[in-house]
Amino acid sequence: MNIFSISTPRVAADQQLLSEARDWLVLLTSGQATAADARALRQWCGQSPQHAAAFEQTKALWHCLQPAAEQLERQGRPVLFGRRAFLGGALAASAALFMLRFTVPGGFAGLTADYSTAVGEQRRVQLSQDLSLELNTQTRLNRRDLGAGQQALELLEGEVEVSSRSRQPLQIQAGDGWLSAAQARFNLRNTDHQVCVTCIEGSLQVLVAGRSIRLDSGRQLRYDAHGVGQPQVVDPQQVMAWREQVLVFDDASLATVIAEINRYRPGMLVLLNAELGQRKVQARFSLDQLAGVALLIRDAYGAKCTELPGGVVLLS
Repeated sequence: MNIFSISTPRVAADQQLLSEARDWLVLLTSGQATAADARALRQWCGQSPQHAAAFEQTKALWHCLQPAAEQLERQGRPVLFGRRAFLGGALAASAALFMLRFTVPGGFAGLTADYSTAVGEQRRVQLSQDLSLELNTQTRLNRRDLGAGQQALELLEGEVEVSSRSRQPLQIQAGDGWLSAAQARFNLRNTDHQVCVTCIEGSLQVLVAGRSIRLDSGRQLRYDAHGVGQPQVVDPQQVMAWREQVLVFDDASLATVIAEINRYRPGMLVLLNAELGQRKVQARFSLDQLAGVALLIRDAYGAKCTELPGGVVLLS
């Protein structure tokens, strides 16, 4: 018997639920959703725990497909069609495979990451007497073996504060770059395919795109696949605010603020008003406030909030 032709009622039912959840999410983020749609979705999710779980997993896939959707947009192809196609392909492949991929933090890579954190989780890792790590939310970090007894780290995704007091330089890979630091404290972030490194104390070297760039205390460097920025002077206290359970935004767009909040908060804030997303924000949020942050945005900017199952809130 060909095992790949086996189909069970349970798998078929899961695929149907995931397909329906996909259609709900496409409607939800189309900008055309109404209050009646919101009520209908709430009723759909309330039919069973399986319905609610399907919607949660589809949201996770939606986030993971954002880079691919942006690539389609750059190529002049409709983003909505691109996400629909990717979602349909992923769901048709296997309901069981989909459940594994998007319920494990970090997906398949998260299964083998040496160190990881879930949504909203922060974790301390003491690698040695002279080397400690503070992992922020949704972070995945691996050990690397460089040979000849040399050990290194790779930040696959997320954010980490590194404190090194060793005479032996620590090597860390993030994106297309490598960092080398001996006695230094720094913050390293790898999100949305962009790396940001901030030197807090001491100094470090960044090797990227054939360049070696030195960063001293209070200096920050950003780089991605498109290029390398210039070192900038920053306030380390603002960069490290997350260590004090605080998020600080200084003249950031509301769209940027919402994207950052979604990294820490279960569920999803969905901004349906592009003009509202361009509004500038000067704010300081405690992580304890994030459960009710949609109401804060409503009161501050006059946004309309529609709450949906699974912690989803539409902002329009």
